[in-house]
Amino acid sequence: MKKLNFEVTRNLLFIFELISLSLIFLFNWPNIDKNTIYISLGLIGLVYVSNILLFKLSKGDHYIFLIVCMLMSIGVIMIYRIDQALGLRQLKWLYIGIISFFITYVLFKSYNRWSNHFNLYLAASYILFFGTLIFGFSTHGSIRWISIGGISFQPSELIKIIFIFILACIYSDNSFMSKPKITKYKELVTMMLVYSFIAILFIQRNLGASVVFFAIYLGIQYIYAEDNKYAILNIFLFAVGGTIGYFLFDHVKIRFLTWLNPWEYIDTIGYQITQSLFAIAEGGFFGTGVGRGHPNFIPLAYNDFIFSAIVEEMGIFTGIAIVMLYMILVYRGFKIALKQKDVFYRIISIGISLLLGIQTFIIIGGVIKLIPLTGLTLPFVSYGGTSILTSFIALGILQGASEKEIYGGSKNE
Repeated sequence: MKKLNFEVTRNLLFIFELISLSLIFLFNWPNIDKNTIYISLGLIGLVYVSNILLFKLSKGDHYIFLIVCMLMSIGVIMIYRIDQALGLRQLKWLYIGIISFFITYVLFKSYNRWSNHFNLYLAASYILFFGTLIFGFSTHGSIRWISIGGISFQPSELIKIIFIFILACIYSDNSFMSKPKITKYKELVTMMLVYSFIAILFIQRNLGASVVFFAIYLGIQYIYAEDNKYAILNIFLFAVGGTIGYFLFDHVKIRFLTWLNPWEYIDTIGYQITQSLFAIAEGGFFGTGVGRGHPNFIPLAYNDFIFSAIVEEMGIFTGIAIVMLYMILVYRGFKIALKQKDVFYRIISIGISLLLGIQTFIIIGGVIKLIPLTGLTLPFVSYGGTSILTSFIALGILQGASEKEIYGGSKNE
């Protein structure tokens, strides 16, 4: 029965992709080159074959990759509709992302000593952080990009994953903090470590990443710290830090002003969020139709504000479907964690689930003005090579962790 359900879902995804791309091709005809058609059809075939291959190779969760395939399909369709060149680039990154997923999955499940490299994870994180400060360049007010050989990437995206491994080592007692003389100060030392990361991100003006780092830490600390007073202390310190940041940094103040009343600044700093709200309202329940909206009115519609562009042309029902897909993805991630008896792998599963869930909440909450806007990408949906690559690496780790579970019953119940 489970195999039949999986096959039906996989086939529905295949049909959805064919119909969607056909509509996009018809809308842009005859301005589509043959390479775009070949790459698009090749991606559909790769997704279909990948799901079959994963079902045969993996004894773990078979649905997280399927969910992500649906999300990335919606994303690449909208990106291509906004800008054909960017859409073609995104297609290529998805190829690389899917290949990276399988490589990561095989490596993670094959090696059983990931918990023994705390010092390496810590050193790698600081090297990437300080490398960004020294060699990085600024875009949209944040110093978060490094260019090597003409290829630009965001080290903070990779550090998010390494950060989860660091916390997993700490709370599974696989770090120097497990030594008797340090154990009683474990939470304080961990706080100093985490806040050093957040301080560097603040210097880089990478506010979105700092919130994600803090939220992952707070979630894992709440579950595994022996005394919850430290979680309460962290919430207090974060509130104080946010208040100080509001008065010290103009970009923090701008985020809050445009959140509280963007209409007052509609021609300047509030333009982006107000256009996002207009687009969502214009879409209604069923959308204006693919190709019949005006997503180009929203700056960075293919990146930070892709959710607004999707809702405008595909409707609020599609927006709700996207939110539900993310909820199911996070649910299955926590389900993997709950079945995992090894503490290290359980924390890894929780951390990646929190990463995907928190990042989704922050960006969607920002574009609908539920919370202050921060510069993040919607995982697997927004345009961006680094984001796509690291998201698939994180998914590969979660897939590998699902095979390290100790199941009490059927593996995909």
